Amino acid sequence: MVATFSDFLSNGLLDLTWWQTAVCAILLTHATIISVTIYLHRTEAHHALRLHPAVSHCFRFWLWMTTGIVTGQWAAVHRKHHAKCETSADPHSPQFRGLRHVLFEGAELYRLEVKNEETVRRFGRGTPADWIERNAYARYPNLGISLLLVIDVALFGLAGMSVWAVQMLWIPFFAGGVVNGAGHFWGYRNFHTPDASTNLGPIGILIGGEELHNNHHAFPTSAKLSRKWYEFDFGWVYICMLSAVGLAKVREIPPTPGRLVGKYTIDEATLLAVLGNRHEVVEACVRAISQALRQELVQTVQISKRDLILLTQRVEECFCACPHSPSRLARPELQSALEQDKTIRSYIELSQSFISLWERSNASREKLLQQLQTWCQRAERSGSQPLVEFSLRLRQYD
Repeated sequence: MVATFSDFLSNGLLDLTWWQTAVCAILLTHATIISVTIYLHRTEAHHALRLHPAVSHCFRFWLWMTTGIVTGQWAAVHRKHHAKCETSADPHSPQFRGLRHVLFEGAELYRLEVKNEETVRRFGRGTPADWIERNAYARYPNLGISLLLVIDVALFGLAGMSVWAVQMLWIPFFAGGVVNGAGHFWGYRNFHTPDASTNLGPIGILIGGEELHNNHHAFPTSAKLSRKWYEFDFGWVYICMLSAVGLAKVREIPPTPGRLVGKYTIDEATLLAVLGNRHEVVEACVRAISQALRQELVQTVQISKRDLILLTQRVEECFCACPHSPSRLARPELQSALEQDKTIRSYIELSQSFISLWERSNASREKLLQQLQTWCQRAERSGSQPLVEFSLRLRQYD
């Protein structure tokens, strides 16, 4: 009996090797990541899709067991992050709280914000509040993770304690720290959103697609986080699988502007397409103006390749990049050139006049349509091929 009990403690019911146990730990944490991104984030926080009630409750039960997260509280904190992003009221902005603090103490920041009753009351609406949520999941959030420890030890033996520890640390560090911290500090940006969000990498596997954080801030209500052909959103793969068997219904994905070849008249349909596809249009404008500026500087100014890159990047920052991001401008003489060069200033002015379409969104459609027509005429009169081509593409939006 002693030997049998000793074997049980060493190997558990599954009697796995160390590498098999490690694979199981990875798969279990992956299931938790998928539950967070599909259920908590895309379904409950942003209502980007609808899940079958059985699937929804499976996700909810699994998260209770593996994280102790209460759906309404998590959704409230995340919605407040979007509403107050990069301000002192943002629950976890590295721009205000420091990268190290958010990266390594993200879970503590989350628990602190959950205690704010105003946050939960204001931003937690529309989340599950049924009997089992009130009397089990929300009332005993630590019971699930305690049961998980018992189950892990029973299945894997003493190694199950390590498996449990990995499960407990995975979400607080990666979802709470890496996404909220590094995802607003390092990486690349597809879209010039008014916050500091970045894509940590084009392959979203480790955190289920949440690596594509800048894409998400550009299109927060989209069920799909990837935008470029080279980006991969693992969470979207599971959503497609659930949709194929009728267990999920996608409510929204990023729009794709329609184009009518041969159309040159800027009408109300053009304006609505431009306003409805803001981020895509803005990025295309950034590329066109950067290319035009680069071509003109190469022809008219003696400038090194490095300085040329810095100047064009700075123009992009002046256009609409996040004001909280650290400037790429490294040398004072480049700042002086930016302020004094008429060519650079003219492109910045053209850029800012384009973005003003959204700043004046309360204006009448007739006024906005006139502004768009005027901007296209200015771009085409500039004689710059990239700007002319961009203006002609805008005219084709329908």
